[in-house]
Amino acid sequence: METQTPFLFLIPVLFSFYSSITYSMAANTIAVNQTIRDGQTIVSPQESFELGFFSPTTATRNRYLGIWYKRLATGTVAWVANRETPIANESGELTLRPDGVLVLRDSTTNTIVWSSLNPSTKTAQNPIAQLLDSGNLMVVDRDREGGNDDPEDYIWQSFDHPGNTFLSGSKFGRNLEKGVVTNITSWKTEDDPSQGEYSVYMDFNGFPQIYLSKSDVIQMRLGSWNGLRYTGMPSLTPNSIFTFEQVSNEREIYYIFEPINRSVTTKLMLDSEGNMVRLNWNNRTQGWFEFSTPAIDNCVRYALCGPHGSCAIEQSPPCGCLKGFTPKNQGEWDVSDWVSGCRREIPLDCGVGEGFRKYSSVKLPDTRNSWFDRNMTLDECRVKCKNECNCSAYSTLDIKDDIGCLLWYDELIDINSFRNNGQDIYIRMAAAELGTFSSCFF
Repeated sequence: METQTPFLFLIPVLFSFYSSITYSMAANTIAVNQTIRDGQTIVSPQESFELGFFSPTTATRNRYLGIWYKRLATGTVAWVANRETPIANESGELTLRPDGVLVLRDSTTNTIVWSSLNPSTKTAQNPIAQLLDSGNLMVVDRDREGGNDDPEDYIWQSFDHPGNTFLSGSKFGRNLEKGVVTNITSWKTEDDPSQGEYSVYMDFNGFPQIYLSKSDVIQMRLGSWNGLRYTGMPSLTPNSIFTFEQVSNEREIYYIFEPINRSVTTKLMLDSEGNMVRLNWNNRTQGWFEFSTPAIDNCVRYALCGPHGSCAIEQSPPCGCLKGFTPKNQGEWDVSDWVSGCRREIPLDCGVGEGFRKYSSVKLPDTRNSWFDRNMTLDECRVKCKNECNCSAYSTLDIKDDIGCLLWYDELIDINSFRNNGQDIYIRMAAAELGTFSSCFF
């Protein structure tokens, strides 16, 4: 979910961390009716992560139940349970109920401030909560057939409810069987982990793609998966730090990354200013540094050039119309207001001779109103689009295996021109625009 930047530079730890004196329990688990009180923690087996109560900074006395790095990047918070309901003092208590639900209670007021949700349809017989070295807090049933060997056979897990941090091994997307959708949301401020203005999410209207939004306004579209990378992230390429992929099947759709070297600590994070970055831990400097970010230039701004416009950062101005299109409002374009976009120079009429013009090395348009088929060939895709007068463009769905069909039926929005690792799209054009009245395709 990120592009690699050509230079690495050090940045400070994004959140300072304050906790009262703590002592760890004997194991990485919480048994039924066991209580973890403020000041107590549990630690993952290899001491990678720790769970307990903390305050984000010394500027606030609010207490939160969270998971933070322990052995490396000590104190950097990776997950918060009660983001929206802090405890005003050190009276928090976490308990695992016999039904497998974790309950966080303010013992002073005897009120429940947070509890885990249970998407599983199975009844817990002998639940236990365990903190893993991945940073995932899982509630599993020890009495289920097969034990705890199946990573998907769980009652609840924190990886299904991320905050502003996406850790390696967690799944970003949707689990259709469990009804789980994972989004990343920013903290409000460094002192306040409640949900901020920014979110990163996978949209499933049409062909799935990823957006970064501020409130309800899209700021950036990382694009759809083309078999190798997200179409809006041309620099997301194989590297020596981590592997990445998007998995799509009848059960779930998700993005996942894993470090190649387990000694590398890497994470994705959305900060309170809306910056999405990949951070790696540097043992020598004992600090995080920015490894990559999708926000590489001004062309990442969503729909900057309007419908049928294309953004190329090496041009000045960056916005231009695709070949065969002209600005809808030339006066606005003359003053660098491109939002109205472009219109066709020759309108379509679904007449004989209409065909397609190939545009190469682009970020594919917004796919919210698209149609797709994972098994069609490009030729079959072209024929289907040709036979439907309202089909405006088509492209290959998976460029890795050269298979699949992706069709658009409306205006083409948020196109970028790339020097490398772009994709081909075939846009419907009038016969006169193509210079032919035959039925051949271009």
